[in-house]
Amino acid sequence: MEVCCKRIVSIHAAMSRLPIIAAAFAVLAACAGQEPVPEQVGEQLSEPEPRPSANIEVPERAFPKDSLYELLAAEFGLRRRAYDVALDRYLAQAPILRDPGVSAHATHLAQYLQDEKALLESARLWVELEPDNLEARNILARQLVRGGDNAQALPHLAAIQRRGHPASFPILLNEFSSLPAGERADLMRKIEELAHEFPDNTSLLLTLALAHHELGRNELAMSRLERLFEKAPDQPQALLLEAKIRADEGDENPFARVERVLDEEPDNRTLRLRYARLLTATDMRAAREQFEILAGQSPDDGDLLFSLALINREIGDAERASTYLRQLLELGKRVDEAHYYLGRIEEERNNPEKAISHYQAIDVGQEYMAANNRIGEILLDSGQVKRSRDWFERQRGSNPDQRDRLFGLEAELLARAGAPEKAMDLLDNALRETPGSEALLYARAMLHEQQGDLLAMETDLRAILAANPDNATALNALGYTLANRTRRYDEALSLVSRALALQPDEPAILDSMGWVLYRMGRHEEALGYLKRAYAEFPDPEVAAHLGEVMWTLGNSEGARDVWRTAALREPDHPVLRETLQRLGIENLDLPTASPAAGEPGS
Repeated sequence: MEVCCKRIVSIHAAMSRLPIIAAAFAVLAACAGQEPVPEQVGEQLSEPEPRPSANIEVPERAFPKDSLYELLAAEFGLRRRAYDVALDRYLAQAPILRDPGVSAHATHLAQYLQDEKALLESARLWVELEPDNLEARNILARQLVRGGDNAQALPHLAAIQRRGHPASFPILLNEFSSLPAGERADLMRKIEELAHEFPDNTSLLLTLALAHHELGRNELAMSRLERLFEKAPDQPQALLLEAKIRADEGDENPFARVERVLDEEPDNRTLRLRYARLLTATDMRAAREQFEILAGQSPDDGDLLFSLALINREIGDAERASTYLRQLLELGKRVDEAHYYLGRIEEERNNPEKAISHYQAIDVGQEYMAANNRIGEILLDSGQVKRSRDWFERQRGSNPDQRDRLFGLEAELLARAGAPEKAMDLLDNALRETPGSEALLYARAMLHEQQGDLLAMETDLRAILAANPDNATALNALGYTLANRTRRYDEALSLVSRALALQPDEPAILDSMGWVLYRMGRHEEALGYLKRAYAEFPDPEVAAHLGEVMWTLGNSEGARDVWRTAALREPDHPVLRETLQRLGIENLDLPTASPAAGEPGS
């Protein structure tokens, strides 16, 4: 038996105006007794995509009865908010029915659930069934880029452009430097070919400029930028790329064009904000001036006030930093961060009780553990052991979801304060209550490692992996330690490789892989991983490793530059200090006064 129903169009537009339950019944009523195809789930989480025209002549379709019931089950899954169940049913029916509306449902729902695999599958089918649908093309292109298939994404963006809609070609450069050389060359060739078809397309010109700059071809990058400026003299990315190239080449005034555009367009917020952020890497006082202009235009913008607070703190103007932080508290914006940095400032002013009061005002969230770390450190440094213990007990009682993390933090603080036995007792007792806690086992493993008990450390990490073989943190910690403290290099490489497969862009794991390879004598391979790790996370330990590999490969000046930068930020870092001593490096020619160190995660 088959039931006939007209396919619903403009799915996204319809659903964006209706609650999920109302939409489900509206769809059921649409055909007055004929069961329709269900509508898309609620609102989109991604940015708006190019939309096809709503005035499409819709043919009638005959749906098999079994498929109809599956679609209705999916619709009621949406009604119950069982989105994963609904998605599974749509994905199963889409290739059977080969109906663009059903594929659109599946695609939008996969977007909502951020299911990357399902999104790619459903978008591919949608484009196959409806090749002129620009939204489908755009979604598929973006998903292909996320998966590393940049060259496959290009034809879909080209199709959008040929239909007279702007396509975002710079997304093709996602992870461009990580692509194999052959794939990079092929992608560049195809972009150049498309640029010949659309010689005045600013998005393509920008893409080529960015790509040439990435490849170190600044002359070619500048030639593309000059052509772009003829068409779009105020394009923000182009202006800032030109400024970066000129700065790298030693130009006395690399921001001249940016400043000229801002003089002509003082309300160009996008450009000014990007310019201000770029200046934070080279000239904090100039950055502050730009952020002050932005804050004057938007006095209630919490992000701008927070940026000004951090900049003033970096410059050393604690009073102005405090003023901006107090403004945030008055506005009720970025409250936890404001309290955290006000606490840091009070510590620097030697007002520990005022600092603690700010830290204690921070709720569970991004700053919560950092605040508890500062409270514990202040109390233990001043000999208030019982007060510290009581504080952590109260926190565990009021925030049971943070229990294991708080135990781990308290143990770490006790160990740093010279009481490793108390730290171990604390973790042992906590593990007797929850023996399978991965967080507690990991904390105890790290404490064992600090005390030189590698067998106990490995036992705890192996216990984590026995229960959860895909715990990338445990895999990485065990692999790194085996490489660093033993000669079990093959085993270490296997463990870190598994961790890297699980989290391919995690800087700590990239650092471990580089260090394992270095210890195995594979220096050139190690260098690539350590450079990637350092670019993402310029931590002193990563710098120590990268510098040592560069030193071993004969690049002594490059190594000194890396170590010098790390030493300016954290001169007493134990791994950096041990590396320099072991290699006999006595003088890094550091300046007599180093800039103020920023906060982790700032």
